[in-house]
Amino acid sequence: MSIANRRQAAVESAIADVKGIIAGGPVDRPTVARVLEVLKGLAAQPELWPAADFPAPGEDTRQARYLITEDPDRTFALYLNTMLPGRKIPPHNHTTWACIAGIEGEEHNTVYERVDDGSREGHAELGKQEMVVVAAGSGIAMLPDDIHSVDIVGDRPIRHLHLYGRALETLSERVTYDLEAKTVKPMPIGVQTRR
Repeated sequence: MSIANRRQAAVESAIADVKGIIAGGPVDRPTVARVLEVLKGLAAQPELWPAADFPAPGEDTRQARYLITEDPDRTFALYLNTMLPGRKIPPHNHTTWACIAGIEGEEHNTVYERVDDGSREGHAELGKQEMVVVAAGSGIAMLPDDIHSVDIVGDRPIRHLHLYGRALETLSERVTYDLEAKTVKPMPIGVQTRR
């Protein structure tokens, strides 16, 4: 069986497992933690995710995102994301549940909580909660309102799987935060997904 066929079979099995977990009850922290375990199992098969099929980005973009699968209604969207060392993504939310599992390389995810009352439009203050390292064998699971930033560290590109409740391209209500300016504004999609 080819790598592509093995990958497709593994992805179909993992997504079926995730759908069973999500259908089993409310989407809460224990639920997304279980989804993350399934995604980590998929990421633990690096032979399914070769650089030849999912090349690292060039210095001009520093990030490449590949769509692996999504349902026709744009739910259960799985991507492979590869980024170069030094790439940073400012604090942001997702407006859907999200899980990230490491294949290779290391990224630091700083998790924040909003500490202002949200009463002033365009103003936001965040407090750091924790830092979660995503690398081979580890990951992070988030609820729709969770806020995190990303910092790619080390000396090689990261290759990680990202699974979202809805496709990134549909998440029009996402926001990004500027810690120094204490502002919040809509978040653009950024890099275009490769299909």
